Amino acid sequence: MTGNRGRWSKIDQDGGIEDVALLILEWLAEQGVNAMIRVDAERVADKAPGWTFAASGGPLEHGMRADGRTVQQCMSTALLQLRKAGLSVPF
Repeated sequence: MTGNRGRWSKIDQDGGIEDVALLILEWLAEQGVNAMIRVDAERVADKAPGWTFAASGGPLEHGMRADGRTVQQCMSTALLQLRKAGLSVPF
């Protein structure tokens, strides 16, 4: 946790992944990774996976994308992919 600015200790350990999504994005940026999470209202209305996480750059050799019907599904899938790519996300 190089460059710790006091953010990490404020996490609600009983909360879900959605509670730390912004901290994950911020941590990725500190590693030189471009990342975003978005929701597509039309896809949500159609009961399709409306949440998307995308990341590229930095230590990621290839860009990646994860989709989910909920923000929890999307971010859980994204964290698995990031860890498989060698990024030890501290959340």
